[in-house]
Amino acid sequence: MSSILSLNSVSKTYKSGNASLQVLNNISFDVAHGSTISIVGPSGSGKTTLLGICAGLDKSTTGAVALQGNNLNSLNEDQLAAIRNRYIGFIFQNFQLLPTLTALENVMVPLELRGEKNIKTRSMELLDKVGLASRSHHYPTQLSGGEQQRISLARAFSNSPSILFADEPTGNLDAETSEKVVKLLFELNKEAGTTLVLVTHDLDLAAQTQRILRIKGGHLVSDQITG
Repeated sequence: MSSILSLNSVSKTYKSGNASLQVLNNISFDVAHGSTISIVGPSGSGKTTLLGICAGLDKSTTGAVALQGNNLNSLNEDQLAAIRNRYIGFIFQNFQLLPTLTALENVMVPLELRGEKNIKTRSMELLDKVGLASRSHHYPTQLSGGEQQRISLARAFSNSPSILFADEPTGNLDAETSEKVVKLLFELNKEAGTTLVLVTHDLDLAAQTQRILRIKGGHLVSDQITG
């Protein structure tokens, strides 16, 4: 199976004055099209930094990152934004919905950026899939955490991404709500055939993906196929 994402000897060092901090050290792996993987490790191990580099939100200090055949390190910010808009969906721990937009408008944003047609109909269909069609005109502050994360799920899938990056998607949710959101995430992902890359502290959630990468002290310490 071909790779949608490939990292080759990726390292990341942050510099502050004369001091430097190496967050990632010589990490290499490939992600196959349509697969699901999780990245786990203790706080401060570099998981979120790694996810940001994979998604073109940050650049590695050394090494190469390729997404859909595009060398991310060679692209400028406008080119990276175009790649993200074309290929990538995001889900964040803190939802990152736009507070001045309704649930429906939040889901419509990626489609508007792409200049798509029939965006209202498509967005309402997604809201219906996540069980929130009746809340389409509510603003984020009028929604529970679980509802907000379901809105962000609908938004993430609205532009039919090739790959979805999820950073601690259940981190701000209680156990019962987390279970519902995770079930929905995997159902939508399977239906769309999207590649899923997930950062999580939740080992039960990680076990639901096909592969688990363990990061410790900025190093990739294990790469386990789960099934």
